[in-house]
Amino acid sequence: MERWAPYGFVAPFFLLFGAFGLFPLLYTAWASLHRVELTALDRPEWVGLRNYTRLAEDPFFWNALGNTVAIGLLSTVPQLLLALGVAHLLDVRLRGRAFFRVVALAPYATSVAAATLVFALLFGRDHGLVNWVLTGLGLAPVDWQNGPWASKAAVSAIVVWRWTGYNALIYLAAMQTVPRELYEAAALDGASRWRQFVHVTLPGLRPAILFTVVVSAIGATQLFGEPLLFGADAGASGGADHQFQTLGLYLYEQGWVNLHLGRASAIAWVMLLLLVVMLGAARLVRRVRASGAVA
Repeated sequence: MERWAPYGFVAPFFLLFGAFGLFPLLYTAWASLHRVELTALDRPEWVGLRNYTRLAEDPFFWNALGNTVAIGLLSTVPQLLLALGVAHLLDVRLRGRAFFRVVALAPYATSVAAATLVFALLFGRDHGLVNWVLTGLGLAPVDWQNGPWASKAAVSAIVVWRWTGYNALIYLAAMQTVPRELYEAAALDGASRWRQFVHVTLPGLRPAILFTVVVSAIGATQLFGEPLLFGADAGASGGADHQFQTLGLYLYEQGWVNLHLGRASAIAWVMLLLLVVMLGAARLVRRVRASGAVA
């Protein structure tokens, strides 16, 4: 009995992983090679790679891919730069640091639905606060939901607001592992605070920065809730002209609106392959930097 006890302890994990992790992955791979309609799951038809070749010929797929990349860049770059600044401010010895850390994490704890609905009101065309401010500054109001780049910027703003504090706390934890003696030595050499930040803090943050870049890239590839709720009237189309439809929305539209489960499965596997490529590129960059540092 004692011999089999360890296997009994780990069995629930493997059972749950097999049921909710491995089986859906394998079934999705199988469905991507078949014509499977959500209304006729018992009548799959083998089509081979046809679902993938149709994606290559589908302009809506390329539009969704381009929107995903654009929104990912518009949200990831400002988000990580702001997180660095917030982490640097929180690293300074000021009163109420614990309170400000909780405040920084509050947007991350807010639900996607609540945050997106509030931002949809802020970016309203006729009565939104953002356009009210722009009008007060003498600028023309912007149609945030229908403009091709304005809508992407608005969706990106939601992502930036929700994830900046989370990344800031990761950077803050990494900053506190940098030896203080390095800052003291740099100060004795006459280095300014900016030079200390560039030559001492940033090198110490490289693993954390790489981690947040990878996680943000994964989140951008899977972006779904924010664009879906931001354009609530448009549903899964991501605007009247699909101007902010991401890969996640396109997958949902194909699988649950158009009922093409096989095509949706192919999109899911394409997204997985994109993530694998990005992770491989990140590991390659890390190895090249490590080999250069050793040399």
